[in-house]
Amino acid sequence: MSETMNEKVEEIVEESEVVEEATVEVVDEAAAKIEELTKEIEELKRQLTEAKNDYYKAYADAENRKKRLQQDFDTNMKYRIQSFALDILPAIDNFERALSTATEDEALKNYQVGFKMIYDQLMGALKKEGVEQIEALDKPFDPNFHNAIMAEKVEGVESDMVIQEFQKGYILKDRLIRPSMVKVSE
Repeated sequence: MSETMNEKVEEIVEESEVVEEATVEVVDEAAAKIEELTKEIEELKRQLTEAKNDYYKAYADAENRKKRLQQDFDTNMKYRIQSFALDILPAIDNFERALSTATEDEALKNYQVGFKMIYDQLMGALKKEGVEQIEALDKPFDPNFHNAIMAEKVEGVESDMVIQEFQKGYILKDRLIRPSMVKVSE
């Protein structure tokens, strides 16, 4: 009996060694699978972070583009009349010349009254859009707004004062569209 028991004990020990080996193999396989899954999780986390960064960059670019387009639109709307104003200024100069002509003829005086009315309407329309004349005469010379084409020494007048305006200058809101052509005192 003791032999049978020894055989059974040996059998149980052998079986337990087989079970232990199988358990070690299963544990090793599980550990390998866990390691593989951990690497896959890390890779997915990295890809997610990269995708988030790409999304945030694309979103920021889209927002910046939207702001820039809105700013460009606002600027274009603000200065939309500039080209027209530049085209109409020579006609306004001619109106001013016609109005400054002295005449004794009543018929011509009536025309001048009509010219004055048209001139006032044009200037009112331009002013409504933000176009204004630059005040130059008897003002200090400012190279940002005046174009000095002559200089003359004049008694009793400070140096660098505008003493004559040959052509009026204009600004559109905060932008110079044509400088005043002036004569400056020395």
